[in-house]
Amino acid sequence: MSAPTADEVVRAVNGVLLPGFTGTQEPPAWLVDAAGHGLAGVLYFGHNTPDVATTARLSARLREVAPDLLIAVDEEGGDVSRLEAATGSGIPGNAALGVVDDVALTETVGRALGRLLTATGIDLDLAPDVDVNSDPDNPVIGVRSFGADPTLVARHGAAFVRGLHAGGAGACGKHFPGHGATNVDSHLSLPVVDASLDELRARDLPPFAATVGAAVAPEERLDALMTAHVVVPALGALPGTLEPAVAELARSLGFDGPIVTDALDMGALAAYAGGADAGSRAGTGTGRAEETDDGPHDVGEVAVRAIEGGADLLCLGTTVGRDDETLFRQAQEALVGAVASGRVTLDRLRTSAARTARALAATRARQASSGVVCSPEAALAALADLEAVGAAAAAHAVRVVARPATGGPPTLPLTGVPDVVDLRLRFDHAAGRTAQHVQRALDEAFAPGSVLHLRPADEDTWSGVLADVTASDRPLVVLTREPVTGSGERARLDALLAARPELVVVHTGFPGAVEQWFGRPGEGGTVPAAVVVACGTGRANARAAVGLLAGHAAPGTLDRPGAEVTP
Repeated sequence: MSAPTADEVVRAVNGVLLPGFTGTQEPPAWLVDAAGHGLAGVLYFGHNTPDVATTARLSARLREVAPDLLIAVDEEGGDVSRLEAATGSGIPGNAALGVVDDVALTETVGRALGRLLTATGIDLDLAPDVDVNSDPDNPVIGVRSFGADPTLVARHGAAFVRGLHAGGAGACGKHFPGHGATNVDSHLSLPVVDASLDELRARDLPPFAATVGAAVAPEERLDALMTAHVVVPALGALPGTLEPAVAELARSLGFDGPIVTDALDMGALAAYAGGADAGSRAGTGTGRAEETDDGPHDVGEVAVRAIEGGADLLCLGTTVGRDDETLFRQAQEALVGAVASGRVTLDRLRTSAARTARALAATRARQASSGVVCSPEAALAALADLEAVGAAAAAHAVRVVARPATGGPPTLPLTGVPDVVDLRLRFDHAAGRTAQHVQRALDEAFAPGSVLHLRPADEDTWSGVLADVTASDRPLVVLTREPVTGSGERARLDALLAARPELVVVHTGFPGAVEQWFGRPGEGGTVPAAVVVACGTGRANARAAVGLLAGHAAPGTLDRPGAEVTP
């Protein structure tokens, strides 16, 4: 057999790469060249998708360049949105759907999102997130999860996949084998899930088992599976993205589609970027790791190790603040070198590319039968439908904890224009920003310019804010996300409660931890007058929560939604 040509090697390597790129209208020259030489696909980020009409035109252009190019996006809804990065998502996200616990509603939301994805020319959604958020202090999953109960997450994950498929889109479940039991953000550091295989099978794997394998109905079967940058010692010493036992576990569940990596530029993999011996000390921690961000690393060696670990499609990471072609060349050149050295074979790369091609063909068939076309006009119409479905779902999900200390009636609506203190200081790496949708919704609900927004970033500013709101006679609204015991957010909340016990909290974090963080009726102690549980910080969540504050919707309790909806 003759040696492969350089072009054959490059095509095989390109067939496992999923890069991002810079641009909203015309793809860069390097991407056009790669697309003509076997590139598997591209991943949109928020900077590619300023609005849905522009996205539809960009997708159409990419399909002209390479009709078989897979176009993917990380569009979970709720806190994590790329298609609506500029405005915030029109759907409330997984935590809200889990709180309502109506699989028909979840499917309806998934279908509306699937139709928007199809109308914008996107083939694969890197969603749903089917992590079981078993650790309420989880800094990266939280409201991205349907909840803490594996059976609930399993049934809603399957329903969301049904919806995406009905709308024409492909679905990629994440983060296998589970990222919900961590208190470390893998964007920054490497989490460790110290659980036995039996514990994983009981807690983390049911949502994946419910959406992969021949026994699962085709309409509920995932098209792709994304790995977690999490070390599970029971499976091996490497992060899941690089650990062969993790891919083997996925295959043992019956999954035969492409295994997609989480972004290879994330901090959790930085220790593995320096060569084959790197990372020997990584994955040894057991507690909350120090969160560090030393900047992006070269993804070349990590890309090779991911292929060796069983991955089929390599998500390279964001191009924000870096040269997109350089990021692509790092992975491409490292894999070409790995083929030359014998670390990776062409057959191995071609097998992965074939899995991706089969998934794309199935998705394109769904798109064709969905009745949705890729065009700016179709995208705008699908967005309007998504907005209506999402607003209704968010209104059904929002909850009020009514005077937890006394069990009395809620102190809502507000009696006047509020002062608002935002205690959420941690940058949200999954969402890409610290969202201000609640503040915007408050400005929309009250007279323009009348709401005073306060976001103390340092101790000097905080001291002044505490003094000002203590002296104010206006209603006080406090925004929280992670008031974990011992955290700065918790300390500031306690100080505000001591000064203004009648304050109202809008909680945008994980709803399953509300009683843990804010108390139960009759327990005593200093607790808020009312907690509005928004189930996330996306635009739909924010508007529903503020509707309760402003009296635009009837308040409910944890057992009764703020508004009703028929999906």
